[in-house]
Amino acid sequence: MGRNPELKGRAARLAQLFPPGGARGQAARAPFVLLVVVLLGGGLIGLLLLNSALSEGSFQLDDLKQETKELTDEEQALQRDIDAYSAPRALQRRARELGMVPGGDPAFLAPDGSVKGSPSPAPTEVTPLVVAPEALTAPPGTDPVSADTSGTGTSPTAAPSTAGPSGTAAGSTAATDPTPTPGR
Repeated sequence: MGRNPELKGRAARLAQLFPPGGARGQAARAPFVLLVVVLLGGGLIGLLLLNSALSEGSFQLDDLKQETKELTDEEQALQRDIDAYSAPRALQRRARELGMVPGGDPAFLAPDGSVKGSPSPAPTEVTPLVVAPEALTAPPGTDPVSADTSGTGTSPTAAPSTAGPSGTAAGSTAATDPTPTPGR
């Protein structure tokens, strides 16, 4: 078997595959060093890619936070608009603009079928939609808009109904404000 008398069989055949002497140590180190360099390079490239992905995610997170803030501000503005339009005075003003009048006295049906209360029809006289500027500054008793002597600028038929929130246009208990709404 040649080189190494104490190796027999399979071990002897494997020993013949390696070069003899000092070159054997050099040949065994080269693949190991190459493997370590490749692993370190791959790890560094992987870290670079991971860092880039995290930075991109951070920028997207900032953009989404800004968009969320803008949408929250818009939602709050819309909620303020809804609150302004659903206020009793705004509903009353809009109902009058549409030609609605306060309802008359309501009647109710009892479970046994009897009618409680005496219904009355809604008034047919409609107050003007726009109050003249003279009506706002006129002294009491000389109101050019109606024959009302109270000086409020509204007619007696424009008083709100006491029916409450029964679906009528004038469900509030406040009298019509003669001051114009800004921006309307």
